[in-house]
Amino acid sequence: MHVIVIGAGVIGVCSAWYLREAGFEVTVIDRRATPAQETSFGNAGVIAPGYVTPWAAPGMPAKVLRTLFASASPVVFRPSADPAMWRWIARWLRECRLERYRVNKLRMQRLAFYSRSCLHTLREQLAIDYEQSQGYLQLFRTARDLDMAQPALALLRENAVPHRLLDAAECRRLEPGLAPDTALAGGLHLPEDETGNCPMFTRRLRQLAQERGVRFTMEATARRIRLEADGKLGVAVDARGTIDTLRADRVVVAAGVDSAALLRPLGLRVPLYPVKGYSATVKVRDELQAPLAALMDESYKVAITRMGNRFRIAGTAELGSRRLDLRREAVGTLLKVARDWFPGAGDYNDATLWVGARPMLPDGPPLIGATSVPGLYLNLGHGSTGWAMACGSGKLVADQIAAAQGHGSGPEIDMEGLTPDRYGLGPRPGSRP
Repeated sequence: MHVIVIGAGVIGVCSAWYLREAGFEVTVIDRRATPAQETSFGNAGVIAPGYVTPWAAPGMPAKVLRTLFASASPVVFRPSADPAMWRWIARWLRECRLERYRVNKLRMQRLAFYSRSCLHTLREQLAIDYEQSQGYLQLFRTARDLDMAQPALALLRENAVPHRLLDAAECRRLEPGLAPDTALAGGLHLPEDETGNCPMFTRRLRQLAQERGVRFTMEATARRIRLEADGKLGVAVDARGTIDTLRADRVVVAAGVDSAALLRPLGLRVPLYPVKGYSATVKVRDELQAPLAALMDESYKVAITRMGNRFRIAGTAELGSRRLDLRREAVGTLLKVARDWFPGAGDYNDATLWVGARPMLPDGPPLIGATSVPGLYLNLGHGSTGWAMACGSGKLVADQIAAAQGHGSGPEIDMEGLTPDRYGLGPRPGSRP
């Protein structure tokens, strides 16, 4: 059986790997020349199941309004006449209630913990190095930030996730490079969370997948998917101006923010919207003043992650613009946060800058599984936590496809709330997945 995967980000490459391991013939299509060149490229590198949380959270609407006109803000809202944006915001606001937040966070954490286990198995099996490090420290500048974190802390306790609340002195002992004069009310340490270089991992997994027979058709854009008369799926592929149709028994759409437009002609309206994120990568100049592992500034929602002889500053959520223009104000927020905590760690004026679009769903969890179109599967909507969920998501979609063919026992975790059924996009009763 032939499966086409659309998208060669970390989600698509992981899907291709596990599909091949399940015995399928696999072709991956991507418009870039190499994998992990878009959303997967400049992310924070954080694999933190204990921290994974929906953007739709209690207090977030008020926080957005408070910081809307600040010079350095974690959220940038650029209103436009785009109806899809306003529909997305209306749904997002409904998901900010505490009871919805708890449901969505638990769904995301269920997947993230499973995914981390899959990643560790792959790492041991394949001996992949991706500049990984252990431990994650969430920093609270103010007592108000600590108060807003209480719902998340309650869930950590309920689910026995290893964590420890630290005072300011303990935070600075854990990360001795932290500037002593920056306000710090305390921190949350998650010792089992980790970080790693996402594009490095993705490129290496692609090499190993190719060695096992996965075909990668790069610099080729999927323009259209259609159901053929014989029950197969046809994908119209534009390779440098030449249109060809590739046929397959199953298709997995893992094309990030471009997935919604690809699915709409099939009657699948996925409420996916691009939320822009930014990052800056800086070479370490002074080891004694540089971060040792990974941190999150809770006030600004900016992550600072050590990656070998570099560290990455990533964050800022910009809603309302689909253009991937690099706004200096957003970059300024990242560099401000890094200078606040690690002023002498590197030359911030020489940072490598990046902007990308996170494929966000209003409630937070991704969509993984069969749709109402026979043979068409989704693996999308991971937002800013795709790296944390990639291996698990890839294995789950492969296990679903295999189980539909009578092979294997299906997903290893409860898929409640993680499938296209959540938005009424799943298979109709009696139809084949």
